[in-house]
Amino acid sequence: MSHEAKAAAERVARDCYGRLVARLAWQWRDLAAAEDALSDAFAAALRHWPEQGVPNAPEAWLATAAQRRLLHHARHIRLTLDPRVIALLDETEPEAPEPQAVPDARLQLMFVCAHPAIFANVHAPLMLQAVLGLDAKVIASAFLVSPTAMAQRLVRGKANIRDAGLRFETPEAHELPARLAAVLDAIYAAYTLGRGVVDSPAEDLREEALFLAKLTAQLLPSQAEAWGLLALLLHAEARRSAQFDSEGRFVPLHMQNPKEWREELISEAEEALWTAAGLRQPGPFQIEAAIQSAHAQRRATGQTPWRAIAQLYGVLVQHHPSLGARVGEAVARAEAGDPQFAVGLLDALPADATTYAPYWVARAHVLKMADADGQRAALLKAIGLTSDPRVRDFLVAQLG
Repeated sequence: MSHEAKAAAERVARDCYGRLVARLAWQWRDLAAAEDALSDAFAAALRHWPEQGVPNAPEAWLATAAQRRLLHHARHIRLTLDPRVIALLDETEPEAPEPQAVPDARLQLMFVCAHPAIFANVHAPLMLQAVLGLDAKVIASAFLVSPTAMAQRLVRGKANIRDAGLRFETPEAHELPARLAAVLDAIYAAYTLGRGVVDSPAEDLREEALFLAKLTAQLLPSQAEAWGLLALLLHAEARRSAQFDSEGRFVPLHMQNPKEWREELISEAEEALWTAAGLRQPGPFQIEAAIQSAHAQRRATGQTPWRAIAQLYGVLVQHHPSLGARVGEAVARAEAGDPQFAVGLLDALPADATTYAPYWVARAHVLKMADADGQRAALLKAIGLTSDPRVRDFLVAQLG
């Protein structure tokens, strides 16, 4: 296999997987079949392109190959009399669908993946795989589970889809709010992966996630959590350029120069957060956005309001005690002047926290503030669990 052919296939897979799956699934009303057909098309590309050359329109080549695979499968199961299949046998483009409740094909497919008959813990991972083209290993890192466990979860989810005979059916507008939380979780996971993973297709996800967050808020303007997620991502985006210095070295939040944060994005985030607050529907994304809003105050005042941030984390943990929120609460309590209490919060976390790199980073920081032993051991644990080499270099430097 030539390097050019392999690189082209990988590039197309990264750039258009979600679009192709969405298009095929819409046409065939079958998400699992669309994924299988596209997988076969990519395999065919890797066989043929090295000999025949990379086509001028690789995405169209893959779409055609996948269509043929779906037609062959349809014939095999004696569905060729189905009017929808007959229509697809024509070379003409299928008729445009009626106006949909969700105007974007990728976002539409994400809402399909949140079908209530599919296991709830599969919704967001399935979106990341079927719509955004991520593999189980990358998805696993966003949900703090092992790649094996995530792969098994996705397999069970797709078996669930097949066993239940679920078809690709676009949800009606009244069904969208009930599916929104899973879609927002997937968008947030995509942004997190896109911001932190190096040398991976996930790097391209950040802008995609931001676009989807804006589109979701516009699509469901009466849903406060959609605005809350948008505010959260905009605050993160405002600080992105300050996260690394001119030589590419990682700069943690408390060491960043707030003058480097993008004021226009902070203003946009605050506007979204105010819109969410006006709807009076509290939720975790709004609280997380409020925490980031508090951090942003340092740009104007020069001070970080740690007591207010600790209180916000307390509310977040009370209602949504995720591992990330509990680690964040410990750091905030330490910064607010109670490092001994923060050590106790970290000690009380479940055993699976020990596989979570931010836990060890926080533990090293809190132990140092409490003037307690164990900082170096915690840093070594964090270094061993950190995949981003820029962050790892920063942690190594803290060993002294």
